[in-house]
Amino acid sequence: MKIVVIGGAGFIGSAFVRELNKRAIKPLVVDLLTYAGREENLRGTDHEFIRADVRSDEIHEIIKGYSPEVVINFAAETHVDRSIYKPQDFITTNVLGTVNLLEASRKFGFNYVHISTDEVYGEECGDEESPLRPSSPYSASKASADLFVKAYVRTYGIKAILVRPSNNYGPRQFPEKLIPKAIIRTLLGMHVPVYGDGKAERDWIYVEDTARIIYEVMERAKWRGEAYNIPGGQRYNVLDVMRMLGEVMGKEVKIKFVSDRPGHDRRYCMTTSLKYEVTPIKEGLRKTYEWYLNNKWWWEPLIGDKFFVEDEPWVASRS
Repeated sequence: MKIVVIGGAGFIGSAFVRELNKRAIKPLVVDLLTYAGREENLRGTDHEFIRADVRSDEIHEIIKGYSPEVVINFAAETHVDRSIYKPQDFITTNVLGTVNLLEASRKFGFNYVHISTDEVYGEECGDEESPLRPSSPYSASKASADLFVKAYVRTYGIKAILVRPSNNYGPRQFPEKLIPKAIIRTLLGMHVPVYGDGKAERDWIYVEDTARIIYEVMERAKWRGEAYNIPGGQRYNVLDVMRMLGEVMGKEVKIKFVSDRPGHDRRYCMTTSLKYEVTPIKEGLRKTYEWYLNNKWWWEPLIGDKFFVEDEPWVASRS
């Protein structure tokens, strides 16, 4: 199978490349290599690589030349804090980039896999048919992209599916996100900023599970615009996760409560009819900690990023 992985040098994208390699598939990876898309994430994988922007006309030429059966889109701005700081980037990448790929699907007839998020449902516990209630600029951009996918299936008859995973964690996640930030800051003897009262609840799933389930979804898909939720089925609040992480690390995770993030959802919760197994969170946290502990070369160049260093980075946008 010829597969193009857009955003394949990112966190979930690179895990999916590894999943394809397990199945003896060598994909073409296309990535702009912005701050979270890094060639280091693909170290040890078998792939072809082209650097390109999902929003560009070049994407069409790349797809035309490669003639893939499937194009899967992981390319996205994903961090809610950054969307508060600079929402424009989320509109251009997440919405216009998606529309650009949908236009390519009209021309070249590949099956399109769109990676979305549980955040499009807002605080409501949603199944695949639930209304979208995004709260942040990030989730609004993803919900908009989802609707464009549905519209292109209905209007133009393209072959596509939507996949909505819950909160992923694991190796190679950029340290702006909670779990890698907490691991690295604890290793460095720093406190970990926690928004509000720390009781915001998320549904956690180990990234390798997500990659495997996405492939399994592709195998069963009818390609008629159907959506597939991928909940981890392990809902814990931030304080619970920090406690478990401290137990795994054998170190105290020093928490500093900071003012809550604007528009912060108190919980994310999805249901699905899919059947699959996932890594228990304690085991996943152990694997994740061991990876960061043994791969300092990967994260040490990143610790100057303000979304890692500062407690409330969106404040800079108001100054």
